[in-house]
Amino acid sequence: MADRDRRPPPPTHVGRSNIPPVSSNVEEEALPEFEPFGIPRGPPNLKDFLDIWDVNMLKNRDEINKKEHHTDLYDNVKLIVRRGQPFQIKLTFSRPYNPEKDQFCVEFLIGGSPQVSKGTYIPVFPNQEQVKGEWGGRILQSADNVVTLSITPAADSIVGKFRMYVAVMTPYGIRRTSRNPERDVYILFNPWCEDDSVCLDNEAERNEYVLNDVGTIYYGEASNVETRPWIFGQFEYGVLDSCLYVMDNAQMPLTGRKDPVKISRVASAMVNSKDDDGIVVGSWSGDYLYGVAPTAWTGSVDILLNYANSGVPVCYGQCWVFAAVFNTFLRCLGIPGRVVTNFFSAHDNDGNLKMDVILDENGQFMPSLTKDSIWNYHCWNECYMSRPDIPVGFGGWQVVDATPQETSDGMYRCGPASVKAIKHGQICFKYDAPFIFAEVNSDVVYWKRMRDGTQQPIKVNKNHVGQMVLTKEVGRDEIKNITDQYKFPEGTEEERLAVDAAVMYNLKRTQITEQPTVVDMDVRVQESVLIGNDFNLTLEFKNRTGQRQTLVIYVNGNIVFYTGVTKTEFMSKSLEFTLGPWETKTENVFVESKKYINKLVEQATLHFIITGRVNDDTQILTAQHVVPLQIPRLTIKIEGVPKLNEEMSATVEFTNPLKKNLEDVSIRLEGPGLMKTKLKMYSIIPPNSSLTWTEYFRPSKSGVRKLVACLDCAALHQVLGVTEIYVNP
Repeated sequence: MADRDRRPPPPTHVGRSNIPPVSSNVEEEALPEFEPFGIPRGPPNLKDFLDIWDVNMLKNRDEINKKEHHTDLYDNVKLIVRRGQPFQIKLTFSRPYNPEKDQFCVEFLIGGSPQVSKGTYIPVFPNQEQVKGEWGGRILQSADNVVTLSITPAADSIVGKFRMYVAVMTPYGIRRTSRNPERDVYILFNPWCEDDSVCLDNEAERNEYVLNDVGTIYYGEASNVETRPWIFGQFEYGVLDSCLYVMDNAQMPLTGRKDPVKISRVASAMVNSKDDDGIVVGSWSGDYLYGVAPTAWTGSVDILLNYANSGVPVCYGQCWVFAAVFNTFLRCLGIPGRVVTNFFSAHDNDGNLKMDVILDENGQFMPSLTKDSIWNYHCWNECYMSRPDIPVGFGGWQVVDATPQETSDGMYRCGPASVKAIKHGQICFKYDAPFIFAEVNSDVVYWKRMRDGTQQPIKVNKNHVGQMVLTKEVGRDEIKNITDQYKFPEGTEEERLAVDAAVMYNLKRTQITEQPTVVDMDVRVQESVLIGNDFNLTLEFKNRTGQRQTLVIYVNGNIVFYTGVTKTEFMSKSLEFTLGPWETKTENVFVESKKYINKLVEQATLHFIITGRVNDDTQILTAQHVVPLQIPRLTIKIEGVPKLNEEMSATVEFTNPLKKNLEDVSIRLEGPGLMKTKLKMYSIIPPNSSLTWTEYFRPSKSGVRKLVACLDCAALHQVLGVTEIYVNP
């Protein structure tokens, strides 16, 4: 019985390879301080040979290395450099260096079992000829006992934390420095280097997509775009090590960590926890008792540090959280990255380029049979890199998406996929281009279901999906519309050719003969609706004929998650009226707040589906309209002199706008270079009551800094506030 219960040991490399696969940056094997040549015969006499007294890494923020490598913002005391670019170290020997008789090298090692052929062991000799794009070193200055050495990592070096030794060659063996973690060197991607595969040749874009540690995420609805500030915090203490831990936890081979294509694909799986215990647990349920609500986060730093310190996925996230954390990962490692929002994003899981809406014979919406969902918005990432793995011309911005929607090669991940390839319908190139093409190009197809169960298509809306693709503008807090980078204008020859190309690669598009238009219908809300207020949904009908028309209209109001999934129906109304020849008529549907206020989910969005028929069956009318309810903002007031290390205060103010108590309210306050995350809890805030919360801080970084606050509770989500401070040195 005991033998039957015994489990087999885990598989090993034994018999398959000489060493186990190397997939850990932290694993190491210390090199001996003296490595003899052959079998030593007693202790060697090394007094006549060079000894290393000191190694100066020039690693302080105000010294040459970090400034020239654009790494002086990292809150990390170790040397951080970028590949393909020289950095300097100073070596102090026991006597003046004599190139005629002295020989030394600087050794860089990463992971266990380092090998030259794998790029995990690199000896750099200062007198060897430099080869462009490869590791090299040269002596800049030799004065007395001090040698200043310039070292250039290869432009395709592995990215990670290297151990460094200085080794002196003697007739008896190799004398080297002892293992000292203070001499570890982080090597990152280099968008400033033309030989690096992530090279970005625009300085303003490098400042935005690599060095900016605060950003803006867009959400809401295409006609009413909302902004959410986010602290990426890629330079904060511990974040760089956390990003390396993510790759270690994915068991990504070190040899693959020189390739941004492989790293971004691995990270798109690791940012979500769906199948690999990755960083963030996704949840759209509305129940966040065992973690932090997705709407309550203000930045990526706490998420990454919690994950790296515990090894346990952090609860909870939704698409903008996945995208923001992914963006921190990319920028931290030196890969240019940005968060992108697609408004009305199709979740197409069968590759047919259509989202089906089912109506009954009377033209009334059938929610029980309508399974496809169109997200009000969906956030993903773009990262900038060359693509040597696909044909020339498809490098540049690549889509990567960490939100767990569909599996790719057996894991929940998506991309990288070339934005240019998506625009031109060239969806045969890896990775996951068909899925992304459908997210911005799907049609909404309305079907009439007969009593016998058969269905016939009655209308196709080609313009609803992918209405806008937005990201933050370079250098300023404004919207940059990049829709034209994903798709050609609807109806143009270029758009037709792109869709034809996609169809050629097995995507299918529904073709129908639509009914003649007898009556036009327009749906609108006159002005923004504050949460908790009543409003009118205005329907305008225009008879385009000289005949009288009889209309039957159905209005269904639903509480929906931002993913387009319906939580509950809160109103249903029907209208019947007649339009005279060429007549235009307006009907107002009154929406009472008491019908929706206690049913809202965190995005506070109402979704109306308006359908109907003209003259029994002359024409079926269909429309969808999303009403995002306006959420009040937090006010942040700053007092004190904005000067480095001088005490200041930030006061957060808020008034409850609802006609009911807010319970278990949390407020987060965070600002890189200003303060670590602060959290304040309130058990109850009565209607029309105000709160005031003051926190004191001392700025640790100069320049333009941002402070972000977020209030969250069960009844009110995404209550945000942001203020900008210029900190004097």
